[in-house]
Amino acid sequence: MAYRTKQPIPAGGKTIAEKSENALDVLRKKANQATRLRHPSLPQHALPKAKFSDRTTNGLTNAVITYIRLLGGQAERISVEGRVIDRRKTFVDVIGRSRTVGSVQRIRSSAQVGSADIAATINGRSVKIEVKKGSDRQRKAQREYQRQVEGAGGVYLLVSNFQQFYDWYEAFIGAEKRLLV
Repeated sequence: MAYRTKQPIPAGGKTIAEKSENALDVLRKKANQATRLRHPSLPQHALPKAKFSDRTTNGLTNAVITYIRLLGGQAERISVEGRVIDRRKTFVDVIGRSRTVGSVQRIRSSAQVGSADIAATINGRSVKIEVKKGSDRQRKAQREYQRQVEGAGGVYLLVSNFQQFYDWYEAFIGAEKRLLV
């Protein structure tokens, strides 16, 4: 399914939205095949159809992680938000009023400030992926993190749609195979 867009169609023939949908179609097909292999005794009509979208940050992050895992890599979402400890207690006093006492405490994450959204290992290489959608831009701490990752020999990638990641992945795997030959 191609999305309608006001962008002119380039010489290559497809708009960015149409290319993005094609990469997502590849992901859906691979996910559906994996589901089929996990549940061989279920009839085809009973298997759930994979649904992926790169319209939101969460959707794109999920699509990237799933694709890496389906192709034998390891990937996980990194959260630097920290955690909340809720020490509040609610009780009803003798007159029947509900009261809450105590406090909520936020504990900072032990993850490095500026960490990428996804940490992955692809063909034995450390890959950090930062997902940016819409007007979201890389912060100073994230640029410093990128410098550290690349300085240590890792790969750092900024993605804003699944087609961009898919194209990078195919080129990366192709380059890795050429190095092994």
